[in-house]
Amino acid sequence: MTRAVVIVAALALLLAAPIASRADDQRPGILRDVAFEQRIGDRIPLDTPFRDETGRTVRLGEYFGSKPVLLVPAYYTCPMLCTLVLNGVTSALRALPFDVGEEFVVVTFSFNPRETPADAEPKRTAALAEYRRPGAPAGWHWLTGDEDSIARLTRAIGFRYAWDAERQQYAHASGVVVLTPDGTIARYFYGVEFAPRDLRLALVEASAHRLGSPVDQLLLFCFHYDPATGRYSRLAMGAVRAGGVATLLALGVFLIVMLRREAT
Repeated sequence: MTRAVVIVAALALLLAAPIASRADDQRPGILRDVAFEQRIGDRIPLDTPFRDETGRTVRLGEYFGSKPVLLVPAYYTCPMLCTLVLNGVTSALRALPFDVGEEFVVVTFSFNPRETPADAEPKRTAALAEYRRPGAPAGWHWLTGDEDSIARLTRAIGFRYAWDAERQQYAHASGVVVLTPDGTIARYFYGVEFAPRDLRLALVEASAHRLGSPVDQLLLFCFHYDPATGRYSRLAMGAVRAGGVATLLALGVFLIVMLRREAT
């Protein structure tokens, strides 16, 4: 069984490598500066000032101390991908057996320095209405900040993005970060959907100041979104389809190996 699993894992990596290579080669120039690098074990700058949903000046450290924190980079006027991330976060949180504000804190921050608490309010209202738990307003925070504050935080978590002046939007990746109560980066989750079981385990481990392992990166980019068709570019959606194909092929090989073992 162990040998079969190793074979399947190796095949999956072999299948994924050329797919990832082709995706990198097809990236528009602006996306070559976009990444979400894992900085597990690093601490974020807790003295960094932001504005909360009420417009009050706060420091990141106010949200740390006794509970793990789920950090969500998402700008509020994003044409599509950030909304998907926020929807995915809300859906995962609803499936967790513990509550925002009680066992952990959520901090969503915009990396667009032009945004204000007024831009955050529609996203906040929608997320809280969907989450539907009483303690959430006090435990889920929605921040905006100036360029210096945003740069300090995004550098700390390895989140690199770029402004596309022609399309008037940011090119960026999607994902969330789990931090320990003292602000140490513990785990990354990429994409727009987050498995509640994995998220729960990461929060429990972070609460005990245990760090996770680096995870594979399959990044979606908020770029070349066509509002007329409601679709992303071939680059972004092709990466998702390619990942699915690789997974199916790996599962197929696994089944063949196991069936042959049973026959011998």
